[in-house]
Amino acid sequence: MSPVLLDRPGALDAATVLRVARAGAVPEIGPDLAAFVERRCASVRAALADGTPAYGVTTGMGALSEQRLSAADQAGQQRALLLARAVGGPPWLDADEVRAVLAVRLRGFLNGDSGVSLDLCRQLLALLSAGVLPAVPRTGLGAAGEILALAHAAGPLAGIGSVLGPDGGARDAGPALAAAGLSPLALGPKEGVALIEGVPVTTALAVLRGHDARVLLRQATVVAAAEAALLRASRDAYDDALARADVPLGEVLRDLRDLAGPEPAPRVLQPPVSFRVTGPVLAHLARCLDGLDAAVERALAGVTDSPAYVETAAGTGRFVGTAGFSGYDLAAHLHHVTVALVGVAELGAARLHRLLDPRSSGLPAQLSADPGPQAGLSPTHKRAVGVVHGLRRQALPATVGTMETSAGQEDVQSFSLEAAEATRATVVGVREVLACELLAVHQARLLGARLPESTGAELRAAVEELAGRLPDSAQDRPFGVDIERIRDGLAEEWAVSTGFDRGGTTD
Repeated sequence: MSPVLLDRPGALDAATVLRVARAGAVPEIGPDLAAFVERRCASVRAALADGTPAYGVTTGMGALSEQRLSAADQAGQQRALLLARAVGGPPWLDADEVRAVLAVRLRGFLNGDSGVSLDLCRQLLALLSAGVLPAVPRTGLGAAGEILALAHAAGPLAGIGSVLGPDGGARDAGPALAAAGLSPLALGPKEGVALIEGVPVTTALAVLRGHDARVLLRQATVVAAAEAALLRASRDAYDDALARADVPLGEVLRDLRDLAGPEPAPRVLQPPVSFRVTGPVLAHLARCLDGLDAAVERALAGVTDSPAYVETAAGTGRFVGTAGFSGYDLAAHLHHVTVALVGVAELGAARLHRLLDPRSSGLPAQLSADPGPQAGLSPTHKRAVGVVHGLRRQALPATVGTMETSAGQEDVQSFSLEAAEATRATVVGVREVLACELLAVHQARLLGARLPESTGAELRAAVEELAGRLPDSAQDRPFGVDIERIRDGLAEEWAVSTGFDRGGTTD
């Protein structure tokens, strides 16, 4: 893997965060960027030395922000900020998710608004390099920002709290640091408050969920094209003329045409609606993902620290309280993606039902080898319907339903982490529905359905790869085993050479 040298803050972009999370890359801070971080840190500390009031540094936090701290209190304040706020518990974020969080946390510090030290930035990289990953709670995080999750994410830097063990559970951070040859970092002025501000957790999860959903978009396109080819459906709904002034729709329709191939004869003149609306539904998901990508870029480049140290063109600076902890932008776009994914799952369950219907498929009822004595895939469709029903609850907007906390000082929340969790659960569900559809594609071929000779090579290769992983029999069996095998395969490296490519996360 080629090294990731950071010569400017923007070099740690979403693609690099993905490499850190999924491929284990560990960035290096280049000399010019290191010098920039040190200059910003010196400016912030000089401003604090002048007696400039700063929230969370010279004062308490939240409802206690008017409480001025003595010099003695300030000396221990930054470490103390990471203690009582670590109120979360399992389930913890997975290792790849935590790596993404550390990468995004570093990006925020490299922007220069927090004024943290180069030592703190390098400690983040040391945790990544050593695989010492904080145990960060996944749920139960009802603060106005990410302060609860970030207390867990930041604690191990200073030897506080827990890190992930080999089994995914939590173990004490102190011994884990020592075993890795690392020492707890003594936090400098403003570094504790900087560690618990911003939206690095939601941003990191949005990067991962956005990538996963794009993989699903491609997989869903391949599956829909396979179903259309097997049913010999009319390609009218995929005609490029229908995408006038709509670039995402045009791209999806072109993919469907290329994968399914030219229309065979005889054709089904008027296929079910679920086949005809596939293009617009997938195009909507593509648009939502574009929106999420843009929100991620805003979060990576934006001012998310509070207070942020803002410098003028003249070189003078001041501390400014911000709303960069909110995460509403990310939460809203994650919700859009979640709803679009639910639509893909609903459509998949509907097409699956049509594959079981001999009026649409021309195959034995329920894709059964012996209709009546054998059930075929009717129970498989029931599983898909159950999954879709559960996903509808994930489509409730996380941003709705705020409650006052912190003695009224925090009177709204965005619940951006809950929005990210809903997207994660929906990604898992859509993958399961696709697995049910792919089992039906395999069963249909065993029962005599043939892909037209004009079917695209990519689709044909994907279907042949699928056949190599499933039993060569249409007889009833515990089909759940097959569904699990397909579902797990959709997220594994076997997909690289087919239309089920994960999208490439390593060099």
